[in-house]
Amino acid sequence: MPNLRVLRFIFTLMIASLAMTTQANDSVPHRSFLSRLIASFSDVDTSYIEPQHYNFAVMVQNTNNYELYRLSNKQGQSILFSPEWSMKVGPYFGWRWVFLGYTLDVNHISNSKKKKEIALSLYSSRFGVDLFYRKSGNDYRIKSMYLGKDINTEPLRNQSFGGLNSSIKGFNLYYIFNYRHFSYPAAFSQSTVQRHSSGSALVGIGYTKHSLSVDWTQMEDLIKEKLSGEGKSVIDSSMKVGKVEYSDISVSGGYAYNWVFAHNWLFAASLSAAIGYKSSTSRTSHSRWNIKDFDFKNFNLDGIGRFGVVWNNTKWFAGMSAIFHTYNYKKDQFSTNTTFGNVNVYIGFNFGKRKKL
Repeated sequence: MPNLRVLRFIFTLMIASLAMTTQANDSVPHRSFLSRLIASFSDVDTSYIEPQHYNFAVMVQNTNNYELYRLSNKQGQSILFSPEWSMKVGPYFGWRWVFLGYTLDVNHISNSKKKKEIALSLYSSRFGVDLFYRKSGNDYRIKSMYLGKDINTEPLRNQSFGGLNSSIKGFNLYYIFNYRHFSYPAAFSQSTVQRHSSGSALVGIGYTKHSLSVDWTQMEDLIKEKLSGEGKSVIDSSMKVGKVEYSDISVSGGYAYNWVFAHNWLFAASLSAAIGYKSSTSRTSHSRWNIKDFDFKNFNLDGIGRFGVVWNNTKWFAGMSAIFHTYNYKKDQFSTNTTFGNVNVYIGFNFGKRKKL
C-alpha cells in the first residue's frame, strides 16, 4: 500500500484564498479587521517576490528519509542506530497553495515493516509551520558502536537490530520578520518566485513528544554472538534504559537567506537554534538503577536546518529541498541525540492561468 502523505500548505491555502477574496472586494469601503489581517499575511513587495500566476500544478517527487539515534553514557560508551534507507516516489496534484499526493516506498514494496510517517509543511509570507509524526519499524542497523578501547566492535557494524522502537511527533511554528522581501514559499513550495536576493531573521516555538525503547537482552545476545562470547558485561548499566519518554518545549531563533544567483534560480539556506525545556520519564529493567536519577527538567540545545535549490520560471519548476531536525537530551549518566529529516527532489508544471483582479 502506498504511504499516504498530505503535504504542504493547507494553512497557506486558507490564508491566501481568503486574502484573494478580500482583494477582489477592494471596492467595499469598510472591510472587517479579520479580512484586513488575513490579506496582510500575503502582503509582499512584488519587486522582490513574484506571486503565483496559476491555479493548478502537477508534480512528481522523490523523497529520501534519514534518521539517526545515538545513545551514550558517562563511561563514553555509545551506539549509533539508523534504519534502512527509505526512498519514495509519487505524484502530487496542487490547487493554488496546497499539494496532495502519495509516495510509494520503492525500497520496501513487499515489506510489512510497521513504519508510519506524516509530514506537513505550511508556508505563508509571514508564518510557517512544520507538523510531523514518525513511528519506526523494525529495520534498524547498528552503524557504529564504542564499548571501550580494548573491545573491537567492528563485527557489529551494519548488523540488523530489531529491538529498537522510536516515535516522535510535534510541530514547529515560526515567524518571518522581513516577509515582504523574503519568501519561504519560493524556496520550499514553489508558489512564488524570489526575484532579488534577500534574507530574514526568524523566531519560533515548538513542541515535540519523543519515545525511545531498546531491548537490551536482544542487544546483549547480538554482542555475545558477534564478539565471540563477550557481551553480557561489556555494556555499562547506565546505558540500559528500557524506555525513555520526554516532551520538549522550545523557543528558537535563526536566520534564512534566499540567494538569487541567476534568472529563475534560487539557493535557500535557513538555520535555527532552539533552547528546549525537556520534561522526561524513563523506565529501566536494571535493579540497581535509581529512576529518580533519570526524571529531569532541564534545557538543551536543538536545531533545525532547511536548504533548497529551485529553478522556477512560473510555468515549470524543478529543484531539491532538505529539512533536518536535531534534538538532544542529556543527563550525567545517559544521553540521546536524535536527527531526522527528508531530502526531496521534484519536477512539475503549473497550469490554469489566474484571472487578473
